[in-house]
Amino acid sequence: MAGDEANRIRALAQELVGLQPDIILTYTTPATVAVQRETQTIPIVFAVVADPIASGIVARLDRPGGNITGFANLEASMGGKWLELLSQIVTGLKRAAIMFNPDTSPASLYMPSLETAARALKVEPIIAPIHSDIEIEAAIIALGREPGDGLVVMPDAFTNVHRVPIILAAARNNIPAVYWLPAFAREGGLLSYGVD
Repeated sequence: MAGDEANRIRALAQELVGLQPDIILTYTTPATVAVQRETQTIPIVFAVVADPIASGIVARLDRPGGNITGFANLEASMGGKWLELLSQIVTGLKRAAIMFNPDTSPASLYMPSLETAARALKVEPIIAPIHSDIEIEAAIIALGREPGDGLVVMPDAFTNVHRVPIILAAARNNIPAVYWLPAFAREGGLLSYGVD
């Protein structure tokens, strides 16, 4: 997430809390964290937060505590499944870039299962942090230099917003990719697997 975008989210959270609503519903990790920083009294219900514990939003899922509760809709074991699916469609998969924005993605949630699958499949995972369309293009071009490369696009508000440049860059560079949302496949991506 760019600095300007983060500042805008913080400003909107301050404005929202200033209105003193009875309850606040947030969507995504960045929005939830921003609102949580602004109030410890107004009840907050979050949705589409991948790892509320690692993000510091709640202490425990069964007893979140404080003024916040919500829904986590992603599962840590999905990381290994994405790599497994990619290995089934890419003959001789040797390397797989794991693409995410480190400022907005809960990538750490998926890394243990990705690393376990990579060892079992003898695939080298390549961490590909991205923050812009230019970095998306550069990461995908770097993969296109050798046969047996693939791409795993991680759950992330950033990758969702930038899905068209990711899909187009993967297609231009003949990089097979697996995505986390059906919208990627509907818009021309090769394969998606995840929560619908």
